[in-house]
Amino acid sequence: MADRAASALSLPEDWPAHPDPILALNRMGSFDWDLDTGLFSMDAQAHAIFDLRPDEYDGRPESLSIRVPAAESHRIDLLVAQAIKDGRENYGAYFRVRRRDGTLRWTHTQGYIRRDETGRPRRIIGIVRDATEELSERAVRKDAAAQAAARRDQTSVVQIATAALAHARTVQDVIDVVTDAQGLTLLGSTSLVLGLVEAGRIRLVAEGPAGTYVPGTRITRIDEPYPMGEAVRTLSPCFIESPAEFAERFPILWPHITDMHITSAAYLPLIAQARPIGAMGLLYDDRSGFSPEERNVLVALGSSIAQSLQRAMLYEQEKDLAQGLQQAMLPRTIPSVRGADVAVRYRAATVGGTLGRDIGGDWYDLIPLPGGRVGAVIGDVQGHDTHAAAVMGQLRIVLRAYAAEGHTPATVMARASVFLHELDTDRFATCLYAEADLSTGVVQVVRAGHIDPLVRHADGSCHRVPVEGGLPLGLSAEFGRLEYPVSTLELDPGHTLLLCTDGLVEQPGSDLDDGLEALTTLVAKGPDDVRDLAARLIEVAEERGGDDDVALLLLRRRVPEAPRPGGRLQQHVTPGDPEALTHARHLIRAAVRSWGAEDRADEVELVADELVTNALIHTEGSAIVTLRLLEGSGRRLRVEVEDSSSALPRRRDAGEDGVSGRGLLLVDRLADVWGVEARGGGKCVWCEFLVYEHT
Repeated sequence: MADRAASALSLPEDWPAHPDPILALNRMGSFDWDLDTGLFSMDAQAHAIFDLRPDEYDGRPESLSIRVPAAESHRIDLLVAQAIKDGRENYGAYFRVRRRDGTLRWTHTQGYIRRDETGRPRRIIGIVRDATEELSERAVRKDAAAQAAARRDQTSVVQIATAALAHARTVQDVIDVVTDAQGLTLLGSTSLVLGLVEAGRIRLVAEGPAGTYVPGTRITRIDEPYPMGEAVRTLSPCFIESPAEFAERFPILWPHITDMHITSAAYLPLIAQARPIGAMGLLYDDRSGFSPEERNVLVALGSSIAQSLQRAMLYEQEKDLAQGLQQAMLPRTIPSVRGADVAVRYRAATVGGTLGRDIGGDWYDLIPLPGGRVGAVIGDVQGHDTHAAAVMGQLRIVLRAYAAEGHTPATVMARASVFLHELDTDRFATCLYAEADLSTGVVQVVRAGHIDPLVRHADGSCHRVPVEGGLPLGLSAEFGRLEYPVSTLELDPGHTLLLCTDGLVEQPGSDLDDGLEALTTLVAKGPDDVRDLAARLIEVAEERGGDDDVALLLLRRRVPEAPRPGGRLQQHVTPGDPEALTHARHLIRAAVRSWGAEDRADEVELVADELVTNALIHTEGSAIVTLRLLEGSGRRLRVEVEDSSSALPRRRDAGEDGVSGRGLLLVDRLADVWGVEARGGGKCVWCEFLVYEHT
């Protein structure tokens, strides 16, 4: 206890200390402003802050005007008056003080308003302190924060630009990203130019905004004194930091851009895989110079654009190659078919939404066949690549060859399957082959794993035609199941046969039957003309998108302008059946007369009899006699005799006493034209007679 008492007795006389010494230690001064008298009292530290000696200050606020600029004094007066008017208890503000040496230093004041019991303000007491260092530190922190924000913004620029360019698939896509309004805003430039290197020259491909193109710079040599050429030659960015520097370094270009009020520019080489593919120029009208950070950002931006451009160029090269291969594999032209209207379409698959097209293995073909027949093919090779297109091209050729040789539809499909199986590929293909006799409307259809055809009637109604099918091409040969059943349908005049690949049918979220039903409805509501209908179907496929290509073939049998009785007759004649031969002769005679060809009836009957007899004598099978009345360039009556032998007929010298060998001589003398065609494993000998209508 005694110790505590002793300690208490040893305290200094001025303890506790008054505020003035404490404020002074913190370099703060105090003041007391009597609002009734107007006197403004300050302590010694406050005098020091205002850089006033005691004899220089008379205690009136007006005397501070030698240190406080008028604008600052007016601003403080308004601040105090507003605080008193609002009934506030305190206020605070920064203001500047002009010291003896003329320098300005920042000062901070904080005042407390004292009121009497009626609320009337009577006194303001407060403090003042030098705030120059405080504000300097704050400015430094603000600058540091601004620089950090700028670095974040610069990093963001690269990230945003890279994200936008990631969706660019073509060169034009890249150009669109960097030249649109958002791109210019993102890059912070007033104007932009972009050029690509081509054969020692730089070709300008874009400028932004539109109308900023400089005449004479569309194509320039790399060695010409232009900033883009310098960037490409040196593989280094070209930074121009003032108008004077621009005019000095590139006098040939500067006069053309003075109206744009350019203050600085950056020309960046676009380098990919260590070689320049182009250059980009960014022009500014609101800045001078580039900080190291800004230069790094622009270089990174140029690198990102260069990579995107190279990727786009490679994509376009591959696309051109793929499309060229695809077009080479598809028929260049579709032959006109007598008695039918034909329309074909092909739509490439969409890749990545709507950004691009991909190659595929879908195809169509139309094969003219003897006797007014035509073969229609639709198919789809597995896969979406150049290999699929190459396989498709080979398969299309062999199908056409087998059909032209005269093989039956089932044989055509079986041989094509064997061919694909023996080809050096693991791909298979679906296919549908329809052989139509347009004179009679009879269509023979075989299907190899493909979707069924549709038939649209003359009244607009449409239905699916179920066709019994076999395995896809390639698989049927691999598993030894080469049987392809033949289905027959009648295509009446005005009816349309529709063949397509599954890209036109399949839709996300629905099965194949639903897709076929939707297609049937669409065809029924579509235009009457086959070309307009084909265009409409492809338009719908475009709107729907999808990652599968589409092949489409429409064949509409025309309505004859002047229908005639008959038109096509056929009779089977078997060996050892004299009645069948007699019946064939009567059939030929009746047909010739009914078609108005009485003048040549004897000739036709004699030639047909000779051909049938030769077929029965010189082959082991039966013969098929077909008579057709052909219209068009001259009215003709055509006789065809088919047999199962592949041996071609030969003219022989019968001699004076010979009883055989005159058959082909007789045919050559009586018919206007004749010939031989391969038909599957056999042949067809045909001849034609010009006949005239009697008026």
